[in-house]
Amino acid sequence: MSRDGSVMEGRRHELLEDVHAQTATVMQELGIDEAVADQVGCALADHLAQNWGGQNFTIPMDHHYRVSKRDQEIYAEFDGRNHHVLARKFNMSVRGIYKVIKRIRAKGDPDQHTLF
Repeated sequence: MSRDGSVMEGRRHELLEDVHAQTATVMQELGIDEAVADQVGCALADHLAQNWGGQNFTIPMDHHYRVSKRDQEIYAEFDGRNHHVLARKFNMSVRGIYKVIKRIRAKGDPDQHTLF
């Protein structure tokens, strides 16, 4: 195999490992058991390899993911002090609610308007 082939193989493996790890991490932050979160992360990486393997595409570095409808609802109902109420309502951990709020704010608070 050429050197370029082994580099690309390593990058593919790195991508699938990252998908696995990130999925497991987010699920754990949302209160899912660590073993179950790991299984879901592994299943998602396997799905990507099986269904998208062999495809060539580019993922833009500046791509901003849309905020899920659930996350939009959480943010709309967030008053700065009702983390526990939202956690119960959306069947999440309080830590998960904090993460949702932080993630939305990091993408740019939708209620804040720019001056330019």
